Amino acid sequence: MATTLHLAPVDIADRTLITFPPEIDLSNAAVLLAEACALADERAGQLREFVLDLTRTGFLDSQGVRLLLDLRRHLHDRYGALLRVAALPVGPVRRVLTLSQVRRDVPMHDSVEDALRAGEL
Repeated sequence: MATTLHLAPVDIADRTLITFPPEIDLSNAAVLLAEACALADERAGQLREFVLDLTRTGFLDSQGVRLLLDLRRHLHDRYGALLRVAALPVGPVRRVLTLSQVRRDVPMHDSVEDALRAGEL
């Protein structure tokens, strides 16, 4: 049976902020991707940036990395929108994102505030 997580987006002008759960792995990555893409699709035509809050996420495996790259591709290819990620500057999530070179394709920020501020520039 598929799990539904019901992400709670916060729309700020032409940006959408979504907070992801404490763990992202094989058990929930596909559902998170589907829900995040559906939220983006609901905002078609008015979406410039998608900000993911991973500051409360303590575990992210390779499926989580794939989720971020797939979501980035979905946003860019369909809407020309940018994905930004907020993750604590030190910890396992930032380390995984650095080692997997996600930072090369997805702008990383130390806090949600930094990510939102960068989108205003």
